[in-house]
Formats: sequence, structure tokens, C-alpha cells
Amino acid sequence: MSSRKPSKPAIAAVTVKDATFSLLRAFGIKRVFGNPGSTELPFLSDWPDDIDYVLGLQEASVVGMADGYAQATRNAGFVNLHSGAGVGNALGNIYTAHRNQTPLVITAGQQARSILPLQAFLYAERASEFPRPYVKYSVEPARAEDVPAAIARAYYVAMQPPCGPTFVSIPIDDWTRPTQPVEARHVSRELGPDPQAMRALVTALAASKRPALVVGPAVDRAGAVDLMVTVAEKAKAAVWVSPFSARCSFPEGHPQFAGFLHASPGQLSDALREHDLVVVIGAPVFTFHVEGHAPIFDGATTIFQITDDPDAAAVTPSGASIIATMKPALSMLLDLLPETARAMPAGRVLPPAPAAADPLPVEFLLHQLSQAMPDNAALVEEAPSHRPTMQKFMPMRGQDSFYTMASGGLGYSLPAAVGIALGRPGVRTVCLIGDGSAMYSIQALWTAAQRRLPLTVVVINNAGYGAMRSFSQVMQVRNVPGLELPGIDFVKLAEGMGCHAVRVTKSSELAGALKHGLSCDGVGLIEVMVDSAVPLLYAQKG
Repeated sequence: MSSRKPSKPAIAAVTVKDATFSLLRAFGIKRVFGNPGSTELPFLSDWPDDIDYVLGLQEASVVGMADGYAQATRNAGFVNLHSGAGVGNALGNIYTAHRNQTPLVITAGQQARSILPLQAFLYAERASEFPRPYVKYSVEPARAEDVPAAIARAYYVAMQPPCGPTFVSIPIDDWTRPTQPVEARHVSRELGPDPQAMRALVTALAASKRPALVVGPAVDRAGAVDLMVTVAEKAKAAVWVSPFSARCSFPEGHPQFAGFLHASPGQLSDALREHDLVVVIGAPVFTFHVEGHAPIFDGATTIFQITDDPDAAAVTPSGASIIATMKPALSMLLDLLPETARAMPAGRVLPPAPAAADPLPVEFLLHQLSQAMPDNAALVEEAPSHRPTMQKFMPMRGQDSFYTMASGGLGYSLPAAVGIALGRPGVRTVCLIGDGSAMYSIQALWTAAQRRLPLTVVVINNAGYGAMRSFSQVMQVRNVPGLELPGIDFVKLAEGMGCHAVRVTKSSELAGALKHGLSCDGVGLIEVMVDSAVPLLYAQKG
């Protein structure tokens, strides 16, 4: 009688393509964003009915749509680009996804393995190096049968905090090759804080007379805004927003909300001067945009940081950092915080409603838009010269209410609004965008129109690059070319791509245009001609 154990039945081989689609289904990925090319045709052939292929007309828009969709659904966006040329077109928004900490699995076609040594047309030399350092993981698998495992790893890495894009280059002839199926695994994503470090933070909060909490985008990304509010109320601390926060992590109408921190070292330090303790939650310490001395780092203010990003902790110049994801950290903080006899801090005082005038003031537009938007609408913004005005007249409600680019690179928010509208069906998405910003990815309107998405695009047209006008004044430089943008007709552009569009030139026209644009079936674009006066983003140098 043989003692040999019966062997397990062999697992039947499948194609690389079939194994990949099985993984996507297991990961809950229901849409693939792409712009097709010849090196992707074998992947795209006989497309399955249960996975939606979202066509974008340019690769930067494709990545922006996937980024918005991933943020709306809190699952990785899956992108398919065309070889090295498509990756090159997409790099600006890949960089933005990196700064946004958005989970993306980006794939790109590659020429057939047999002709790669000949430097074939449309081949990508050292393909995995091209998108670095703005992807967390990048590979061109050594063998065709390794492609599904590489995609699985790319997904796990993309979804691990701090989230971010990953990249897999796939030769054209790999998709039909045999491989073994790859089983999807569960990988936990929450990281608990060090209890001793948390107790030190709680001790500092208990002893503080005037604490401040500085909240950043990681709180909203984690779906932890309500928890953040509960912590702030128990701590009786003033709440500020970190510089350039790309999400709304605290309700801006809350009585403890103090305001927005500047990206200027001096202005930020002045804003926090009265606080003896600053706790930064879900943000770097701090993101600056202009140079200067930051007195907050001189030692008079105690600083703590809670972050899910070890790199952000490593570059923090002062204070103690606690590495943890937001929900476990805030839950522990809430449990450990004692009741305090501190008086509740007073929040900011909003300015009065602006008056109508002609030419149309931006503050009047933003206040009217804020009043007209549905309560559950999501605002996607890319009007950097008007952001300080927006922060005064458009208070955001908190969780999932506000999105923008963390990179400062234009061309993100219009396609991201398309992705967010796809990810939040039945909810109105509003894209507030400058005329200069809109032209970077205007073709994203076509995808939205084809799908009749509930999207309203408000173009603030001041006939130029307003942010650059502002900086030229702050830096006291003159005669800068390329800042004016006359003659762009956004109504015709939008109508040419299938959208309803209207132009507003007077204050009296605004209410009616907003009412229709925010309720129309499908995509509506409102071009608003505003006063071209230049707002100052930072204090002007003396």
C-alpha cells in the first residue's frame, strides 16, 4: 500500500486577460478609465459587460477622472493608458494623484516582447522608470504569466495608507498568454497609534490653555469628519484648516471653526500665535508656498502631529509625530481625553453677504452659488486666484463636500468632477473653475455629456491667469507675458461637446442661470464674466 498522499488537482490555466478581469471583480473595481491605443487592443477586445469602460479624450483627463472616481468611491481607480506616449500625456495628473494620495492602478501598453530589443515604434524604454517617483510601485513584469500578480500587488500597495498611484507596464502580447489565476486577498489598512505617544498628546491637551487643532485632508479621505468634530468639541479647541488642504475635514460653519491657514510662514505663524499647543491631524507640518521665517518653529509653541504618512512625519521640523491612520487615532484620542473646564473658543465671523454690482464681483458669484447649490452637492474647485474669496463666502459642510488638487498643477478638477459624478450617482457635482484652468482639460466635458452626468460647471472668466497676476504684484515684477487670455468662448466649446451652456455678464442674470444650471438634466456650463481685479493670495511685500 502506497504511503504517497494524493496530489491536489491541477488548477486550470487561464489567459492573463481573464485572470486580470477576475482580480478586478474581486477588488470591486467596476470601471476602467482609458484612452485606447494599438498596444492596448488585445486587452480591450471582447470587453466584458459587467465592467464599464469610461472613455476620456486625452490621457491627463483619463487619470483625473479615475482620481475623482477613486476619491468618491474610496476604492482604487483603474486606468489604462497608451504606451509611453500616453503616460507622458498623463504625467501631470499622475503627479497630482500622488500629491492627493489617491489610490490608482495605472496600466500602460508596451510593444511585443519579441521586438523590444529593436526599439520598435511605440515601445517604451525603461517603462517602469518613466512615472517615478510619483508612483508607489512600478514594474514591467519579467514574464507574461507574472502580470496578474503584479496588478494584484499594485492594488494592495495603492490602497495602503498613505494611498497613491501605482504603475504596471504590459507588453501587447502578454494578454493572451496562459497563466495561473491569482486569488484576491484581504490586506488590512488601518494602523493603530502608539498608546504612550497618545497619552503624551492627551497630557499636553489637558494642560493647554489655548489649544488649536489643524485638520488636513487625510481626515476626510478616511471618512472621519464626524469623529473629528466630536474630538474637537470634547477638547474645546479652535480648529484651523491646514494650508492647501484638498478636502474639507471639518464643517466650516461650525462655531469652533477658526479659519484657513496661509501657506506663508509668517502669516501662518501669526494666525497660530495665540495658541500654546498646536495639534496637526492628517496634514504635513506645514505646507508653505513662499519663503520666510516661521516663528512657530522657534520653540514657544508645542506641536504634535498625527499622520498616516511616514514621510510627512520624517520632514516635520518641530514637535512629536504619531504615525497612525485617522479613525484609530481619533477614536483613541476621544477615549483618552478628559473633560476640560476650558471655555469654548470663538470661531471666525463671516463677512456680510456681498452686494450685486456690474461688472460682476467674484464674491457675489460665489455667495450666490453657495446659496443655490443643493445641500448634498460636492464642489470640485480649480480657481486658485479666487480660493481665499471662496473660503469666505462658500463654507463647506464637511465630509465629501469639497475636492481640489493638492499639487497646484492645473488640469485636474474638471475631469475629477466627471469622475466624482460617476462615483456619486444621483448627487449633483459642481465644478468651480477658472478660465485658464478649464482649458487644460476642457475635453472632459465630452465624457460627462455622453453619460448625461449630473454635473454643473461654473467657469469664472476673468480673461487671464489670475493667480499669476496676483503673484506678479506680490513679487513686484512687471511686464510679464502670457497672463492674458482674451477671446475664449466657453459657451461654444461646451455646446460643441454636447452640453447646455449659457453666459452671464450681469449680476441680474446670475440667479436664473444658476437655477437652471443646477437642475438641468445632464451637464450644464455657466460662463460668468467677472471683474478682472486681481486678488492678493498673500500679503504684499513692503
